[in-house]
Amino acid sequence: MKLIGKLFITAVFAAGCLVNASLVRAEQPLKPSDNWLLEAKDDTERLKRIQQMFGGFSMSMQLVGERYDRTYDAITDGNYDLAVYHWKKIKETIELGYLRRPAREANAVAMFLTGPWVSASEALASKDKVQAKKQFLLARSACMACHIAEKVPFMNDQPKFRRTAKFSKK
Repeated sequence: MKLIGKLFITAVFAAGCLVNASLVRAEQPLKPSDNWLLEAKDDTERLKRIQQMFGGFSMSMQLVGERYDRTYDAITDGNYDLAVYHWKKIKETIELGYLRRPAREANAVAMFLTGPWVSASEALASKDKVQAKKQFLLARSACMACHIAEKVPFMNDQPKFRRTAKFSKK
């Protein structure tokens, strides 16, 4: 009987240690890994991580800035198919941006997408060098006006806008 009692106490003690060890492990955060999304505790956490990864409107503007530069370069090179490609991507990126930050939609649509973007798109598709350059520069002005309207006028004071203020005489 004493042996059975000792075995029982030992078994209960061992089980308690295992439970305690697993609780301690559960309370410690997981080490970072390549499975940052799969290892989220639930779908809510997973969606929160995805939302954080996409960022706000500034992430879209960074991508727009890159496409803007590539559009300018394509016009300079006379590669209108490439310019059209990047110009379309600018519109898509802005639309995805205000999907994430709806407060940015009104100015983006009113000041850029329904006017200057359309005119520049048509000029680029026509492959008319004079019109493409003219409409790009008008769209550039609309971008800068939108930055002012969105209370980020300092965005206009950067090399991107100085470099694209005019086209060289080629």
